[in-house]
Amino acid sequence: MIASSVLSVCRPRFQAGRLLMTPGVQQLVHDGTLNLTRYLRRHLSGDWGDLSDSDRRANNVALRDRDRLLSSYQVTPDVTLWIITEADRQATTALLPSEY
Repeated sequence: MIASSVLSVCRPRFQAGRLLMTPGVQQLVHDGTLNLTRYLRRHLSGDWGDLSDSDRRANNVALRDRDRLLSSYQVTPDVTLWIITEADRQATTALLPSEY
């Protein structure tokens, strides 16, 4: 689980619910390869990262219609991070694409 203090340092456009991370993300955070707070702030503020225009538009509609939200960030040349907020806004999960 991720500290909820992330929510207090940004102006979220939507509720994150419970903040979770997969084992792969947890290892990258532990190793110092990933500053997860930076990417959570971006996701919660509506900066969807490295998505196509159609995926960005889908996220913007999902904000209004309360559907699932997905962000993708290229952390390093070899590491892509996905952050997914569930449609019911009960949980937001940080994961690697290989862990989906």
